[in-house]
Amino acid sequence: MKTLSIKSLALAGAVAAASWLSSTAVGVAQEVTLRLHQFLPAQANVPKLVLDKWADDVEADSNGRIKVERYPSMQLGGTPPQLMDQAIDGTVDVVWTVVGYTPGRFPRVEVFELPFMMTNAGATSRAYWDLFEKEMKDTDFQDVHIVGTWVHGPGMIHSKTPVAKLEDMNGLKLRAPTRIITGLLGELGATAVGLPVPAVTEALSKGVIDGAVIPWEVTTALKVPELVNNHTEFGGDHALYTTAFVLAMNKDRYEGLPDDLKKVIDDNSGQEFSAFAGSTQASADGPARQLAVDHGNNIITLDEAEVARWREAAQPVYANWVKEMEAKGIDGQALIDEARALIDKYTNQ
Repeated sequence: MKTLSIKSLALAGAVAAASWLSSTAVGVAQEVTLRLHQFLPAQANVPKLVLDKWADDVEADSNGRIKVERYPSMQLGGTPPQLMDQAIDGTVDVVWTVVGYTPGRFPRVEVFELPFMMTNAGATSRAYWDLFEKEMKDTDFQDVHIVGTWVHGPGMIHSKTPVAKLEDMNGLKLRAPTRIITGLLGELGATAVGLPVPAVTEALSKGVIDGAVIPWEVTTALKVPELVNNHTEFGGDHALYTTAFVLAMNKDRYEGLPDDLKKVIDDNSGQEFSAFAGSTQASADGPARQLAVDHGNNIITLDEAEVARWREAAQPVYANWVKEMEAKGIDGQALIDEARALIDKYTNQ
């Protein structure tokens, strides 16, 4: 009897151990690690205020079953223009990138980068998400899963020499972030130099460029107020330009998640997240601007009459873009009209 009891206990223990191992194996199988790759230093505003918040929320909402590893400054290799392909081919799981780093590849997105299109980052980011869902999801972005779409705050000019009127642009070599802004700077009389934003600091310090067009918020991380003395802002309701971003996930990685973890990603995606990202990025403009003021730099704000001259000079950018879209079989004017209507809708809410 005693022997039987010992055997029974041993069998029960083996069953319990097998059950524990099985449940553990299932638990491990359900855990997910996502590698998030992007081009800015970890302490820059977007990684610190937007991407870390998104990653922390995903981890918390999944009760720790999803872990988001964060890799700033292209630590996993490649260059900023390669980020989208890294997400598409699964080299990494999630990327944050400037859509225009691959010129012409995502043509419909460019509508939001046209000059004097955007009002504020929150409203424009909401409009961007709406137009993404309607016009871009199954066309430009069919090979990747998009988590968020947003733009930065008002783009402006930071230069070594003052830009107080349109004629001051003549001959300046200015860093441009995207194809659309390259065309804009050309129409305004400057020479555009295409550079990813991390390259701005070295290009300014070595005299490769005379200035850059970027929003205030990123100037601190790039040490721009230490490298130029002049900053030109645009009065009125619309910014000179903005740049379009996406937070993109490998499609197979997303679709392969269990339904409950897919819901965690969904709950941290979409229009509300996009508006949060754009507004949060823009909210860092003020403190960065104050640092330039404290540095004693010259801040120029163009008045309404002067801005009207820039608007007129920028009109060929629209005509050229519509023509380019027509060549691709895209109704560019319809996109412009729809983007403007959506921006107005959310700006006036």
